[in-house]
Amino acid sequence: MLVACALLPPLTAASCGDEPSGVALGTAARGTVAEIVEASGSVTARAAATVSSPAAGTLAELRFDAGDKVTKGQVVAVIDSPAADRRLRDATRAVDAASAGGVSAGGGTAGFRAAQRRTDARADRAFAAARDAAGEVTDAELRAALLVQVTAARQQYQAASEAAGAAVRSVQRGVASLGEAVNALTAAQRLQAQQAYDLAEAAVDALTLRAPVSGVVQLGGTASGGTASLSDLLADPGAAAGAAPAQAPLSGVDSAVPVGAVVGAGTPILTIVDTGRLGLAAEVDETDVLLVEPGGQATAELDAATGASYEATVRAVDLLPTTSARGGVSYRVRLTLGKGGYPDGRAAPTPRPGMSAIVRLRVREAADAVTVPASSIVSSGGRDTVWAVRGGRAERVPVTLGVQGEDVVQVVSGIDAGQQLVVGGADQVSAGQTVP
Repeated sequence: MLVACALLPPLTAASCGDEPSGVALGTAARGTVAEIVEASGSVTARAAATVSSPAAGTLAELRFDAGDKVTKGQVVAVIDSPAADRRLRDATRAVDAASAGGVSAGGGTAGFRAAQRRTDARADRAFAAARDAAGEVTDAELRAALLVQVTAARQQYQAASEAAGAAVRSVQRGVASLGEAVNALTAAQRLQAQQAYDLAEAAVDALTLRAPVSGVVQLGGTASGGTASLSDLLADPGAAAGAAPAQAPLSGVDSAVPVGAVVGAGTPILTIVDTGRLGLAAEVDETDVLLVEPGGQATAELDAATGASYEATVRAVDLLPTTSARGGVSYRVRLTLGKGGYPDGRAAPTPRPGMSAIVRLRVREAADAVTVPASSIVSSGGRDTVWAVRGGRAERVPVTLGVQGEDVVQVVSGIDAGQQLVVGGADQVSAGQTVP
């Protein structure tokens, strides 16, 4: 028995008597500790916008194909709309008629009032038609510009109509001449005709579709039924506001609209995705989000590029929360995605918007700090402690922790670098116990 006990210590960590088995020792050191917050996320594009038909008609021209690059403002497609063309022709004839003629002085003030009512009715119809046409435009900026034009035209005509009405009333009171009333009402009629023409012309001009952003062309709208909506793929949410939802295509049929096909107002023709600056959108739990700050560094791993690691920088942290898939509260953190690489030095492929990612955000870092393995920390009585080995015996020492990494943690106070510690099998150690 004595011989066996003498031979065992060199062969195993087990020992005779009170020496614990499975105990591993280590040493506190100096180094850098980084605290990491891990979150799921996805790759985002800088911007994306779906270009849709502003009116019913046919696709007359499609100037770019899938994968082509376009710049903002380039003409990408042209819609042929007989209804819009007809409104423009009618408005042109109305302008010609208003320029050639005028209000007759016959009929007196009653005739003037009847002529004004007819002019007001034509104006109301023209403004209503223009507003309806503008409302069907799916491009948010163009729609807003057209509606502003309609509102300004209505206000301008209202002022002219009120001036004509005031002139007629002045004639009735005998304080103005009949010619003044004729001139005022004629001016209102001509203004109404010109405004109707301008609005109809703007509607026709909107049939020439231009790229709202620079990027790469994808025919049709965004696919429906996916795990992420278009707004989820954007660095700037709302860049595709107002886009009509795309209907699910038939299986085996290309969803792209061919030239010559009939389209309705809101039919998506193509989508332009700006991949000039890719980003990441990560969902960070509320318990960790206060540690994340703009400018912080991170790395990302993609399911589509196994083994590759991508650099990333925190750009912003959303103020309003979202509900996570598990029912908790999380906040969206937006990052700029940098270059990626493999451990052997090869460059990683360029990701595509919507790809899944695991994002590791470096939220705190301590350099030249006293570090110990995370396995050496033991919680006792609500305090963090370590088993220090002093004089060959275990001694419980309270410590104050700082930055906590995945494998090592910073010790702010309690021990110094070089101190021998129990880093494994701490549950088998008691105070004063001999430790090999």
